[in-house]
Amino acid sequence: MAVQPAKPVAPRPVVRTAAADAAQDGPPCPRCGTPNLPERKFCRRCAAPLTVTAAAPRLPWWRTRWPFRRRVRMGGSGNALRRTIALLVLVAVVVAGILLYPAGKKAFQDVLDKLGSTAPITPSQTSASAAVEGRPASAADDGLTNTSWGAPAVGDSISFDFRTPFRLVDLIVHTGDSTDPERFRQQARPIVLSLEVTSKDGELHRKQISLNDQPGPQTVVTGISDVVQVKLTVREAAGTGPGRAIALAEVEFFKRT
Repeated sequence: MAVQPAKPVAPRPVVRTAAADAAQDGPPCPRCGTPNLPERKFCRRCAAPLTVTAAAPRLPWWRTRWPFRRRVRMGGSGNALRRTIALLVLVAVVVAGILLYPAGKKAFQDVLDKLGSTAPITPSQTSASAAVEGRPASAADDGLTNTSWGAPAVGDSISFDFRTPFRLVDLIVHTGDSTDPERFRQQARPIVLSLEVTSKDGELHRKQISLNDQPGPQTVVTGISDVVQVKLTVREAAGTGPGRAIALAEVEFFKRT
């Protein structure tokens, strides 16, 4: 019986452990953690990049606004633009501060007037451009409302001088010759006064005051600093006629304390 020749069998490969495995003591892969040689650029297991790029630093807030967020062009044009705009902004802030300073200062003083308290202040001297006999200017600051300064005609004025400058918060005006309604109408009464306040530096503050033709106190808000003189001039009067003086019973002044 014939026997067929046997098929040749290839030798099985011998698996050897790579000696390099024991020497892979470099930094681990950021993805799989496999150690790699320091000079490798990619992981020997997962091929992930071994060089980690640092994150870009976060820009300040102003660099995220136009035009500062623009890239710097060749020749430095971007830097020049940013410097120019920054200079213009600085100039605008300075100009606005100069223009708005008086308004801001006045608003601040008005707030202090509302939050603070007041106290009466008495003039050191009172004078008038003219007065009816028996009705001198001093009757307008004697603390009584049944005596009055008598102005002969429209256009006459009365002035109150103060020895020490103060913050005039407001003043109270009593027109007529008395708080009694019947006696009130026996004399003429001012219904429009021009207020002229002089500060210690000579600055004049002018205001027109419209008054109700009725007995009782009427408050006029002023809010003026460093006051040294207050002048009231009669511009219009009610109840005028022969033998009737324009009566101003009392003017009270209040300063901020």
